[in-house]
Amino acid sequence: MINDPGASVPTNIFYFQVLLYLSLLIDVLSAAFLDRIPDDVTESTKLAVNFIAVMMTLGFVQLVWLAAHRRKKWARTILLVALMLSVASIVTTVGEAGMQFSTFVDVISTALTAFGLYFSFTGDARDWFRQPV
Repeated sequence: MINDPGASVPTNIFYFQVLLYLSLLIDVLSAAFLDRIPDDVTESTKLAVNFIAVMMTLGFVQLVWLAAHRRKKWARTILLVALMLSVASIVTTVGEAGMQFSTFVDVISTALTAFGLYFSFTGDARDWFRQPV
């Protein structure tokens, strides 16, 4: 049954989920342990930046879930656009400041996202998104 919450997802969708959730975990750990906010900003600004980062992460978790379990193509498309923005950001950062440890962590996270999205567009994932929920 398609709406069965216990139904297993196709292999490529499983890989998509695992790789994107791993990428998000790396992003969360990176935000927690790598201080990227300049020291000259106020505490309220730091709090606001951290709050926005948490909300964005939760939003991405929701998008992965919607794509994997509710077969929402639009959620997968938003993740693809976010990947393109991440790649552009990394290219800009490397061009301005060179490769640093934090940039290397971002590259790893972005690569995991790219591989995960690749799985969401190939193999048994194609039929997954063609079927109605």
